[in-house]
Amino acid sequence: QLRNSARFTPVSRVFHAPTPPLTARLDPMRFATWNVNSIRTRVDRVIAFLQRSDTDVLAMQEIKCRPDQFPIEPFEKAGYHVAIHGLNQWNGVAVASRLPVVSTEVNFPGQPGFGDPEVVEARALGVTVLDGDQEVTTWSLYVPNGRELDHPHYTYKLRWLRALLEVGDTWLEQGRQIALVGDWNI
Repeated sequence: QLRNSARFTPVSRVFHAPTPPLTARLDPMRFATWNVNSIRTRVDRVIAFLQRSDTDVLAMQEIKCRPDQFPIEPFEKAGYHVAIHGLNQWNGVAVASRLPVVSTEVNFPGQPGFGDPEVVEARALGVTVLDGDQEVTTWSLYVPNGRELDHPHYTYKLRWLRALLEVGDTWLEQGRQIALVGDWNI
């Protein structure tokens, strides 16, 4: 299943935006997404996958750790830069890239929180990489689980997705090359 997901479809086709101008890069960018369900437990499998699949950018969800707990060294040894957004033992997202990282964005603009008081959880991380002469942003998303229809988490999930849709429309209007990937909890 993951082997097939490592193939990259040009971002412009995913969102039906105009095709970007050709760049010097001849090979397609390869990216994958994986709900790792604790990176500290699965780091060896993740590194083996990256080496086997020749992945350029890997979006990870449910890393279940803070940045200071993330096992960065194996990724660096494999030639990857890592951006991490984790607050505790729940949720958390990360992106590993062997392409140069231009910028990172923690949480998307307008991302709603949950609880009382409302807390914005570690569920979205945008990493912009340089692919040839073009910037491509990959968002690692861990969409809230809605649980039952009458559960407050279901309303939270709908608010979260509505906010993502609104900011996503803005990104496309700006002509950004962007991929929204992750665990959608469908």
